[in-house]
Amino acid sequence: MDTSRYAELFLTESREHLSAINHALLELERGGGAEGEVVGALFRAVHTVKGMSATMGYHDVADLSHELETLLERVRRGELAVTSPLMDMLFKAADTLESAIENAVADGPPVKIAKIIERLKSVGTDTGAGNGGAPRRTSGKAARQRAAKKAATPLSVGAVSAEAGTFVKVSLVADTPLPGVRAIMALNKVRSLGKVVAVDPPEADFEHEGFHGTFTFTFIGPAPAAEIEHAIRSVGDVDAVNVTGARRGTTVLQAVGNEETGLKQQRHVRIDLRRLDSLMNLIGELVITRGRLFEIARGLANAALDDSLAQASRLIGDLQDEIMTCRMVPVWQVFDRFPRLVRDAARTLGKDVTLEIEGKEIELDRSMLDEIGDPIVHLLRNAVDHGIETPDEREKQGKPAVGRLTLSAARDRSNVLIKVSDDGRGIDRAKVLRKARDTGLIDPATAELTDEELMRLISKPGFSTAEAVTEISGRGVGIDAVQNRVRALGGSVDIRTAPGRGTTVTARLPLTLAIMRALLARVENEVYAIPMAHVRETISLEGANVSTLQGKPVLVLREVVMPIVRLRNVVGLPEQSSAVLPDETEQVIVIELADKEVAVVVDQLPGQQEIVVKQFDGVRGGLTLFTGATILGDGAPALIVDVSSLF
Repeated sequence: MDTSRYAELFLTESREHLSAINHALLELERGGGAEGEVVGALFRAVHTVKGMSATMGYHDVADLSHELETLLERVRRGELAVTSPLMDMLFKAADTLESAIENAVADGPPVKIAKIIERLKSVGTDTGAGNGGAPRRTSGKAARQRAAKKAATPLSVGAVSAEAGTFVKVSLVADTPLPGVRAIMALNKVRSLGKVVAVDPPEADFEHEGFHGTFTFTFIGPAPAAEIEHAIRSVGDVDAVNVTGARRGTTVLQAVGNEETGLKQQRHVRIDLRRLDSLMNLIGELVITRGRLFEIARGLANAALDDSLAQASRLIGDLQDEIMTCRMVPVWQVFDRFPRLVRDAARTLGKDVTLEIEGKEIELDRSMLDEIGDPIVHLLRNAVDHGIETPDEREKQGKPAVGRLTLSAARDRSNVLIKVSDDGRGIDRAKVLRKARDTGLIDPATAELTDEELMRLISKPGFSTAEAVTEISGRGVGIDAVQNRVRALGGSVDIRTAPGRGTTVTARLPLTLAIMRALLARVENEVYAIPMAHVRETISLEGANVSTLQGKPVLVLREVVMPIVRLRNVVGLPEQSSAVLPDETEQVIVIELADKEVAVVVDQLPGQQEIVVKQFDGVRGGLTLFTGATILGDGAPALIVDVSSLF
């Protein structure tokens, strides 16, 4: 069997299992939940990877999985205690397993696994990981659960009569990729409901090429037939499930994949991301062409053409919405790898930190999701290094010894807010101020820093108050990298900090990088696009309540005072007149970002348009005012304004 065509499928599913392995290891180390359940989940994930890799012919991955599985079985039986050295080895084995999988699929040089396999085999026979070493920190609840488990009489699966269970027969869809893997996944799903015994053929045979996707087993547990069937079908590519209740002596459920039974077919397919990118590019060109057609039709005044164009426009809009929906994925696909990162960074620095994740279900465009990983890594590592104190420091300040770090995602209209918050020491404004004075970044007479000034300073390239370079940070790479990346994505970064209470950094991002609604603003002969997500309203400057505050023009709108910014000055165009305030023909765009507002004055407002965002690399030393460009309906280019740069 040629398995190379299934390599991407193997890699995708293996990454899901690796994520589960890392989460289970973190849970085991923290002592949360029932230890037996956590070890069981670990064992099942490793066992599935073993079966998949054996089927694919990735022998190094299978060998390492086998030894890791053997070790976990000893932990599950109570032969090995969960100690800190053992946890370190398990994390190391998980990292090596991940590298072995990536290299196997990429057909790269083999990962050296012999050393880690020998260490796994030697556990319990030396003074290293295993029964020796310091026990991990755990809660009293977890300790009581383990004690109760040891005191209880274990139930032997072999002692349960198969006749007391439910007989289940499963048939996979013909020519299913990796049928053995699907079968193992189905059994693991059912095991979450109860016990599985008398598997035929044996699970070891699932890895052989002769296995064609039909197997039987006996289920022991209270779950009804419908729940058993649902669990099996959730893995996909299942053709038929027959559940027979031996205790009831009747056929409880028979669901065969044909027209007469309602046909529960597989509703999901895997699509190469490059195809989605291609579709997105094509719909973008359609949107540009649609704008061009509207411009042409406007000069022809043909009713039939207008009707046809309106219908085509609706169809293009529907197609755009469907493609955008296909590209939306939940942020947990990126967030799930951060608990392990925080754990490793905290151990390196001798700190104790927990990471809480909120809003995992919030969705972002796939391309956006791929881009936000690195900025979040910088924020988390900086929070662990600079924000969270050591356990001793925290206890002296009356704080819990364990630092708290929160990563959250939330929707805000057509934006997504990504927040990283810590309950640490906060940013030392005095230290930042001294550093800024020493480096000549601010006026020596400056006595204090606002949050905005603080943000501008710490986001300067290379700016760092760290006295020593560590493995985590201190090289002047952090907030500036976050600021540059987020702005390149059409977003903005905000920071709030309080001494002794912690810091919150918020990245505001658009849902997608591809298409957005924009307000067109003209200054002389130049047209600029301003994202509608940040436009609150527009007014004429004529009759507006304009005043001055500390010598600068401000707009008073419904008792709200906001600064006036002339786009002409920002983009470097010459003054229209020598007047302090612009003349009455100009228009005002009220822009809001988070809790801030600004009045942007332009010459004209040609209208709104759906624009296709084209990213570009900024010119060295050039303005950071623009996040991209677009093509307007008349074929002319327009720059997209980064609204955060106007504040």
